Amino acid sequence: MPAHRPAGRPDDGAEDALFGLEDIDTGQASRPRADAGPLFRDSPTARRLLSVRAIFAEPAAAASPRGRQILARYPDAEIVPVASHWRIPDLHGNEGNVDRWVRIKTETLVLGEKKTLTTRPNGRSADWIAPGPANGCAMACAYCYVPRRKGYANPITVFTNIERTIAHLSRHIARLGPKPEANQCDPTAWVYDIGENSDCSVDALISDNVADLVRAFARWPAAKASFATKFVNPDLLLLDPRGRTRVRFSLMPQSDSKLLDIRTSPVESRIAAAGDFLDAGYEVHFNLSPVVLRPDWERDWSLLLRHMDDVLPARVKAQAAAEVIMLTHNKDLHDLNLGWHPRAEDVLWRPGVQQPKRSENGSWNVRYRGEVKAEAVATMRALVAAHAPWLRIRYAF
Repeated sequence: MPAHRPAGRPDDGAEDALFGLEDIDTGQASRPRADAGPLFRDSPTARRLLSVRAIFAEPAAAASPRGRQILARYPDAEIVPVASHWRIPDLHGNEGNVDRWVRIKTETLVLGEKKTLTTRPNGRSADWIAPGPANGCAMACAYCYVPRRKGYANPITVFTNIERTIAHLSRHIARLGPKPEANQCDPTAWVYDIGENSDCSVDALISDNVADLVRAFARWPAAKASFATKFVNPDLLLLDPRGRTRVRFSLMPQSDSKLLDIRTSPVESRIAAAGDFLDAGYEVHFNLSPVVLRPDWERDWSLLLRHMDDVLPARVKAQAAAEVIMLTHNKDLHDLNLGWHPRAEDVLWRPGVQQPKRSENGSWNVRYRGEVKAEAVATMRALVAAHAPWLRIRYAF
């Protein structure tokens, strides 16, 4: 259901902000407790995921407080000035980078400023898609749509002007006012997806951008942040979301994840973390996605749902909800994957059961044919009802 839009544009008018720019803290209050012990982001595991050797940086981004924070985390990295975080020929336009797909994600960061701040309506996972704190990811899921615009490399680009994003969201929420009626996104709060083009759990290893957003939403009673993740970052447990941030752990059968979710946390670890995140003050939902149709997929999803039913505590089940999302693939991404991970395409690219569809940006996506998809969605609903009846499905498509 489309989100309600009041008269006027929510982006306008600094006077409508819930609090002023002078009240926005870009890091001080988001620091962990003094007794928290070593941070996960400084652990060997985090360093293996992100062992940054080169940082491509717009000069203004590098000079900003957030940019300086990031540069201080990687003091040995080479700093390469660039005019635009979107146009870096050594990265995005270099076909020779395909066979270094994962290494570039590990060793490279990009720092930029988000020039255009747009919050657009969604109505499925969230009421609104917010400007995110980053674009790209250090993980390498073979079905990820984000690389489609970047070409032959997809490292994380961190947007350092987070204070502008928070001010923009403050104005947007203030202009909307209280949510007039419940919908499948949330009964009372406007839900903003803050991680459409990145994984916020990984972003939090690099800077305080995600912590600042969690802190801001904790102060906004009419709104709630939301992000999907495939990575368990214990540092997020040290924040104080006060129920105003929804973490959606993305799940799929481990056999699919082993093939397709490269560099992510094991699926069982994501499930096991749900109770800890709920106890830390997050709302915890699940994304059953993407559902990949291949031999025995129904059996493996049944096993996953039974595992969830066996191990999740009652308090998690009582508030949980899920999204079911069937695989959408892309011709350009298919061609790219053939250069670094062709085995993934054995299950992702199945012309016999898929049909092409031109996307809004002009590229060709492929989706399961209408009758195939409808039958699979019905099967997933039946599997959830049989093996995890407590799991409310917010939407399935």
